[in-house]
Amino acid sequence: MAAVLARLAGRDPDPKAGFDRTDPFRLLVTVLLSAQSTGPTVSRVAEALFAEVRDPAGMVALGEARIVEIIRPVGLGPSKARNIVKLSAALVADYGGGVPRSAAEMRRLPGIGRKSAEVTANFAFHEPVIAVDTHVFRVSNRIPLAPGPTVDAVADGLARSVPEGFKDNAHVWLFRHGRDICTARKPACPRCPVSDLCAWPGRSTA
Repeated sequence: MAAVLARLAGRDPDPKAGFDRTDPFRLLVTVLLSAQSTGPTVSRVAEALFAEVRDPAGMVALGEARIVEIIRPVGLGPSKARNIVKLSAALVADYGGGVPRSAAEMRRLPGIGRKSAEVTANFAFHEPVIAVDTHVFRVSNRIPLAPGPTVDAVADGLARSVPEGFKDNAHVWLFRHGRDICTARKPACPRCPVSDLCAWPGRSTA
């Protein structure tokens, strides 16, 4: 685990460089919008949404119908809009309009599951949690780092086994490795920086 992450860190020592952590609410909503949607579309829709509203109270005032109109391109618009309004109302009622700093508290909000909560808590507040998406799940099972049959099992395994010094950036390193090199259909094993550490039976050297 430490050897793999050290190599990924060597290639990308500051993976969150340039990321705007100044607005945890915007990040939380953007992560919610990203479910089953592509990155460029999500970014464009989030920009349009936050051009009209800045905080949870404003989101509640904007209303579900208008939010559906704005976020329609990302898909699942009605359910996402409903959850955005509900979580915004919960933030106003329970947290004074702010976003709680821990993933555990965020998971109590409507529409926010483990991955969304851990991405937000890690990026916005540097909580040492490791969100598991499809890329992290694949890489963790392939190498393997923290094999498991479910996302929760892999997340729990990573939480136990990733050294503390790597936890803040582990999600980004593993995500990018899965997205760019250890892809689902045709992994680029010949240019993989950890190929000699990988025990995947399908690993190719040519």
